[in-house]
Amino acid sequence: MNRQPLISVIIPTYNRLDFLAELIESLWRQTYRHLQIIVVNDNGEPVDELKELYPELDLTVVDMESNLKHVHARNRGLELVRGDYIMLCDDDDLLLPSHVERMLREIEDSDLVYSDVEIFDYTVDKGVRRATKRFTFAYEHDFAAMRRFSTFFSSGCLYRRALHDRLGPFDTEMYHYWDWDFYLRAAEQFRVKRVPAASALYAFADSGNNMSGNLEDMRPYLDKLSAKHGLGELPTKNFFLLLEEPEVKARRAETELLWNGEPIVSRRAKQAGGVSKEA
Repeated sequence: MNRQPLISVIIPTYNRLDFLAELIESLWRQTYRHLQIIVVNDNGEPVDELKELYPELDLTVVDMESNLKHVHARNRGLELVRGDYIMLCDDDDLLLPSHVERMLREIEDSDLVYSDVEIFDYTVDKGVRRATKRFTFAYEHDFAAMRRFSTFFSSGCLYRRALHDRLGPFDTEMYHYWDWDFYLRAAEQFRVKRVPAASALYAFADSGNNMSGNLEDMRPYLDKLSAKHGLGELPTKNFFLLLEEPEVKARRAETELLWNGEPIVSRRAKQAGGVSKEA
């Protein structure tokens, strides 16, 4: 009988317990269950109740002694990895039930795989996020084009633990662009593949403000990324404006849509009397 490889899921979190509970629920629903889940609490509100709510899961909570931000938190999670593979997740994103199983299958001929995404706006009803609008984020994987505009989506990406033996930890100097930096470092030395299925869900609110941030604050990090990888002059435009650039639009790709649009209701929301209808 073939051994089922262990996948270590690293989730940094900070004061988003309701959203984190939905992510943990989505991991509980996975068709592939051999998971080590590492939640790194970046000195925010306690999240230990999730271990009691999901006793079936191999769930570890690590509390940072001070708020060092998300890249440091991910590196702390790396120290606890037991699996042959690592999967990264942001605490407010979600994975559809077949996601892990598909990614594990797709990585057989690769070293790092990432999926397409459905991005959704939402309202919160009794602690549960309900989608109000959604759109597909699916682009061909082209390394040269990724040096101009990265369409690598880190939440739900799966890669071989051995990558860190050569690449080292995540670069804490790349606060805003740690994922782009990680992709570029990995793609230069390893086999990277896009999986054409929108099995990860990226949540945003207020017309995507959290996806563009303060461009003035981000510029120094973009310049630092460019200098590190020799990327030349890079534009600091709003995320949604960049998607309308001709060179980006030309990379749009077909993908498999899997989500029925229903919310993922956590045990925490149910316990608090949240709505009963769920995905």
